[in-house]
Amino acid sequence: MQHYNYIFTGSGLSALMTVYQLILSGKCKDKTILLLDENAKRSNDRTWCFWNNTAQFDEIISKKWNSTRFANSSFQRDLDLHPYQYNMIRGLDFYTFVFDLISQHDTIHFVNQKVLDFKDAGDHCLVKTENQSYTCNRIFNSIYTPNQVKSQSNYPLIQQHFVGWFIQSKEPVFNPDQATFMDFSVEQKGNTRFMYVLPTSSNEALVEYTLFSKDLLSIEEYESEIQKYIQKLGITDYKIVEREQGNIPMTSYPFWKHNTKNCINIGSVGGWTKASTGFTFTNTTKKAKQLVDYLEHKTTKPFQFSRKFWFYDLLLLDILHEDNNQGSRIFSGIFSSAKPQLILRFLDEETTIWEDLQLILHCPKRLFIRALISRILSGF
Repeated sequence: MQHYNYIFTGSGLSALMTVYQLILSGKCKDKTILLLDENAKRSNDRTWCFWNNTAQFDEIISKKWNSTRFANSSFQRDLDLHPYQYNMIRGLDFYTFVFDLISQHDTIHFVNQKVLDFKDAGDHCLVKTENQSYTCNRIFNSIYTPNQVKSQSNYPLIQQHFVGWFIQSKEPVFNPDQATFMDFSVEQKGNTRFMYVLPTSSNEALVEYTLFSKDLLSIEEYESEIQKYIQKLGITDYKIVEREQGNIPMTSYPFWKHNTKNCINIGSVGGWTKASTGFTFTNTTKKAKQLVDYLEHKTTKPFQFSRKFWFYDLLLLDILHEDNNQGSRIFSGIFSSAKPQLILRFLDEETTIWEDLQLILHCPKRLFIRALISRILSGF
């Protein structure tokens, strides 16, 4: 039975980002590492967006915007992001980037196999796939099991689900210098629903219909709303170049409580997704760096974390779980007048308490006070 220092069960964003950070740190030279996944990561299966004011990942960023747009049924606002930029990375570009780096290291292997089971046996770990079994010192698991969250009621689960079309239109209707961050002008239908538009030229864009809600829709419902929005933009002639579809769990469930000394959950199953927005790229980059630092210190304590932002997210999800129609109202309160740079820093969990209060005061106060009182009475 082959033995490794580290085995990653799953090789999505969180696993690849952690391996990437390990390579950058130089701390994996004496480590054998195995990545296991039934998906070979050879297709463009998703798109990640994030904002920054550095040159990080510049070589694989396919598009940058200096401005974004926020809208609802009664107003719209153009947001100048300087000194930040809003960036897009296509999934396949990121996979290729990291796997090219991995190929330069003989001690890091990728095996295209489905993981069936794994466990922490105390002095070592066991991982079983469809074809064989492995042992290791530590497991980093990113295989999400929805029932873990659905089987409890203290931490609500909201799903961010979406369908997107990359389209080419005959009419040059898009502004390639501005992305649409959220457009709540679409019919809400008792949910939190918005359009997300990432233009790459005047007649090319990703147009995505997104919901924060408990239940998924039929594919026909998503696509019908995309068609309506495209017509609303004044587009009569277009072709669909690519499609993408996804479902991101949004929950403040304390996944880290399931971490052990030898088995650490990462990615969505580790609580690495920003619970209130579903943004993953920046959060994953930060958590991967924290994990690499944790491994360096060789502590016997489990890897875990919780911060004030976890609690803010919890209150928002409590509100959306109770009344899913409030999303447009809440986000509109924040985006209507707050400084764009402050909003981005808040969403990246980089603000002070004083700065947090400046933004929170833009939100519907009664909703959050009621959610706060409910959490206090329940003992969190």
